[in-house]
Amino acid sequence: MLVSIKGIRLSPVLQGCLKRSLGFPGPQGYLRRCISSSDVGKQKAGAQLDQQESMVTARPANTQTTTMLDIGTRSIFDTDQDMFRENVRRFMKDKLYPLQVEFEKAGEPTREIWKTMGDLGLLGVSTPAEIGGIGGTFKDESIVCEEQTYAMCSSPAFSLHSLIVMPYLTQYGTKEQQDRYIPEMTAGTCISSIAMTEPDAGSDLQGIRTNAKRDGDDWIINGSKTYITNGWLSDVCVVVAKTKADAKRAAHGVSLFLVDTNTPGFHKGSKLKKLGMLGQDTAELFFEDVRVPGTALIGKENAGFYQLMEQLPQERLIIGIHSTAHSEAMFEETRTWVKERKAFGRRVADLQTVQHKLAELKTSIAVCRAFIDQCTELHNEGRLCGEMASMAKYWATDLENKVAGDCLQLHGGWGFMWETNIAKSYASARVQTIYGGTNEIMKELIARNIVKK
Repeated sequence: MLVSIKGIRLSPVLQGCLKRSLGFPGPQGYLRRCISSSDVGKQKAGAQLDQQESMVTARPANTQTTTMLDIGTRSIFDTDQDMFRENVRRFMKDKLYPLQVEFEKAGEPTREIWKTMGDLGLLGVSTPAEIGGIGGTFKDESIVCEEQTYAMCSSPAFSLHSLIVMPYLTQYGTKEQQDRYIPEMTAGTCISSIAMTEPDAGSDLQGIRTNAKRDGDDWIINGSKTYITNGWLSDVCVVVAKTKADAKRAAHGVSLFLVDTNTPGFHKGSKLKKLGMLGQDTAELFFEDVRVPGTALIGKENAGFYQLMEQLPQERLIIGIHSTAHSEAMFEETRTWVKERKAFGRRVADLQTVQHKLAELKTSIAVCRAFIDQCTELHNEGRLCGEMASMAKYWATDLENKVAGDCLQLHGGWGFMWETNIAKSYASARVQTIYGGTNEIMKELIARNIVKK
C-alpha cells in the first residue's frame, strides 16, 4: 500500500528510507535508502505500483508544460523523485547560487559548501549505502546534476567527485579503500579529483608519461598532470600512471592509484585561469618520487586502461546530462528576457525572426532531451553502451554551444556583460565539447561500429 505524508504518496521503498535528514522541510531523507536484501520484495512491489500509476496518469514531456524546467514532467522520473527535486532545487537556488560570484573571484568553492552538500545527502547519491554512500540510483543522482545546472551554478564540481571518482572505488576498490574514503567523500570532508590529462596526452590516454615503479611493496610515482578539476582543493586523487614500460601495447601497462594529496612529493601547481567555470578550482599536479603503499593500487595492476574505458561512458553521459539541462536553462532565461525587453516600440518576442529562432531552439532541445532521457534510463538499468554515451556527449555539447551562442545574440549587448548568466553560460559551455574526450574522438568511437567488418 502507499502511505501519504502531507499529501505526498510514498512507495513502500521510500517509507523505509526516511532515516537520514536532508535538512529540508517536508518528508526527510529520501536518498538515504539503506535497503537490505530483505527489501527486494518491497522494491518489486513498489515498482509494480509505480508502473500501474504511470499507466493511469501519464507524465507530460517537459516541452508540453509552461517551462522546460517544470517539476512533474518526464516519464523516467516518479513522484518521489519530484519531491526530492523540489528540495534540491530550493537548495541550489537559495543557498548555492548566491555564492557563485564569491567562488568565481576566489577561483574555488569553499570547503564549507562541500561539507554542506555532504550534510544534505547530495554527494555520493548513487554510491551504495552499504559502503558509505547514499544508496540512490543513477537517476536520483542525475537530478542533483540537473538542478545545479538549472540554477546556473558551475561550482563546486561535485559531479566529478560523485559520479566520476567515487565509481572507481565502488567498482574496483578494496574494502579497506572503501571504508577509509567513501564515508568521508559522501560527507564532503574528503574532496576528490582524478588525474588523467597530461601536457602531451589529452583524449589519447595511452600517451601518458606519468609512471609508477615498484620499490619493494611500495610504488614510486613520477610525472605531471594538468587541467585537473578539483585539483587545488582535493584531498585524494585517482592517479593514472604507466606501470609496465615494456608492454606490447600502451593500454596493457596502465594502472590506477589512490593518492592522498598530502603525501610527500605530491605538489599542486597554481590554480589555472580558465575561460569559463571560474568558480571551479582547476590545477596542475606534480609527482616527484611520490611513495605510496601497495594498497594504493585500485583494482588489478596494469588493468587501469580497461577500468577507465568501463567508466568513461558514465562520465560522457553525465556531460550530456549537464549540457542538455544547460540548454533548457539558457532557453528559459532567454525566453523571459525577450518577453520583457522592448525594441522598436514592442517586445523583442513580438519580432518574427526572434519567434522563429526560439521555435528552432526549443525543437532542437526537445529532440536532445528525448535521447538523453533514453540514455539515462538505459544507464540506470545497466544497459547503456559506449557508442550511445559518445553520441549523447557529442550531440548534447554541440547543441549546448549553439544554444549558448543564439541565446547570447538574443540578449543583445547585455548578453556580452559578464554579470549576466548568459555570458557566463556562453563561456562555460565551450569546454564541454573538449573534456571527457573531444567530440572529434566521440565521432571516431561512434563510427567504429558503423563501419566495422
